[in-house]
Formats: sequence, C-alpha cells, structure tokens
Amino acid sequence: MTALGVTLLVVAVALAVAEAHLSTGGLVAGGAGLALVGGVGVLMAAAGAGAGLILAAVVVATTLISAAIVAARGRLARALGARPRTGREALVGHAGVVRSVHGAEVEVFLDGSLWRAEPDPLTVPGELQEGDRVVVDRVNGLTLRVHRAEEWELNR
Repeated sequence: MTALGVTLLVVAVALAVAEAHLSTGGLVAGGAGLALVGGVGVLMAAAGAGAGLILAAVVVATTLISAAIVAARGRLARALGARPRTGREALVGHAGVVRSVHGAEVEVFLDGSLWRAEPDPLTVPGELQEGDRVVVDRVNGLTLRVHRAEEWELNR
C-alpha cells in the first residue's frame, strides 16, 4: 500500500513537470492534482489514519489544488487575449505617414521604418496622397493594409 502511495506521488510530480513544459492549460495539472491527492490519501491510510482525517485531508488538498488551477487558467486566458506588444502584429492600429504613392503601391513611414503598404479595398483609387496620415488595419507578411486616418484615430 505504501508503494502505491509513493508511486502516485512520483506520478504527480512527473505530471506537474510535464504541465510546466507542455502548457496544456491545466489538463495535465488536474491529473497531477488527482495523483497527489490519491497518493496522500493512500499513504495516510497505510499509516493507520482514521477515515475522517483522510477525508478532511483529501477535501482540503483538492480545494487548494483546484483553486490553484483555476487561478492559473485565468492568468493564461488573460495572456492569450492580450494584444501583441512586439513584432509586426503589434503594428495594427498604429498611425503612420504616407511617404510616396506609385499607383496601388504606397510607402508608409511607421514607427521609424518605411513599410510597403496597400490601401484598404474600400479606399477610392488616388485618395491617398504623400503626407497623409494612415492607420494600419492588417499586416500580411511585410505589407501593411492601411486606410486614411480619421481625426478620432489620431487623438487616441
């Protein structure tokens, strides 16, 4: 019985390490928690503890582990829903200045760099002129999709 309890504790540790490296959103951590609670319960039973004490320990451990997993999932959800701060994906919503227009190809100066851009499909051809302020709608590879900035977009 003691060997089963120790085995469950080892499995719990292995699953916790796996969760840290795989980031399954708490799925593997839930299994680790169950293995930990089961291992502690089996070890307490092997040591001769009463059923009431074992039940109380299992309920407390389960509550603490569940609370930790829920808190970690909340942090994960916030992190996944956050807007990117770096990379080209972070350029969406930024304002730049049109440097040159050659037909449908536009060069935009944005955040210290020149970018190739294309006007939004709803933009009337020839509407963008040099010096116009534009806002990035989307990034496709190294090409920005832009539209003419409105006053409210520049004053945010």
